[in-house]
Amino acid sequence: MSISVNKKIIIAIISTLAVCILGIVISHQNTRLYALTQSSGSIGVEGKIPSPPPSVGATISLPRDGQAYSSLPVTVSGLCPAGLLLKLFKNNVFAGSQQCNNGSFSLQVDLFTGTNVLVARVYDALDQPGPDSNNVTVSFNDNKQGASSRVTITSNYAKRGANPGESLTWPIILSGGSGPYAVSIDWGDGKVPDLKSLESPGPFDIQHAFDTPGVYNVVVKVTDKNGISAFLQIVAIANGALSQDNSVSGGSNTSGTAGDTKTKTKVIWQPAALSVPLVVATFWLGKKYALARIKRKIETGDRPF
Repeated sequence: MSISVNKKIIIAIISTLAVCILGIVISHQNTRLYALTQSSGSIGVEGKIPSPPPSVGATISLPRDGQAYSSLPVTVSGLCPAGLLLKLFKNNVFAGSQQCNNGSFSLQVDLFTGTNVLVARVYDALDQPGPDSNNVTVSFNDNKQGASSRVTITSNYAKRGANPGESLTWPIILSGGSGPYAVSIDWGDGKVPDLKSLESPGPFDIQHAFDTPGVYNVVVKVTDKNGISAFLQIVAIANGALSQDNSVSGGSNTSGTAGDTKTKTKVIWQPAALSVPLVVATFWLGKKYALARIKRKIETGDRPF
């Protein structure tokens, strides 16, 4: 009889321990899953929560379709969804960018000689493009005499960022015209524009450090020896460790990165609530088993200890 009772007690103890271990394992997995899914804008260690791309695109209001120009720069303006990055293209070449903070945009751009097809495209924080805007076809008649070709500047990046006080480096691509070239960079922070000179076309870097956080419209102007100028407006960010570099190439866009990730902390109380009654039950069963063994030894005449 005592042997049967002991077996039942042992089985009960083993079952209780198994349930306790299983509960702890499940609670640990839930805690780990919670920690992985509480990163703001991310799932796991890497990646972001998927979201649909913008469904509403921009609209170019000015210039009007068919308009002709004989001087530069040209103002391109219109409407765009607030909070998105707008990129403007001319003949599928990146021509400038601006943050749509107020639901509208206005860019100073230059044009190719002849026909230019303008199209604006918006991008979200994941660098997903929205629908193209209406196409606007304009023309530019170059009245400059003796110019071998138009000066053109572009970049593979529409938006870049760095911490305030840290140097932001931006690659620019210069083509056409005749050297030497005078380069002026207005960083949009109220400081005197940077000036530099270039002997020949090709890629070059511009650098700047912003003192305070913010979104800045940067305007780069390059003028060759014949007085022909090109303009490029881009967006610089100074608001902490920004790793998002919105790159552009030939009218397409490939993103580089993700923004900062913030993790929320939460106390998981379920494991403790589950463990306490199991520990108490295990202790009670263990005590009952020990008393049964002592009683059995006394009945058989053995020493209890």
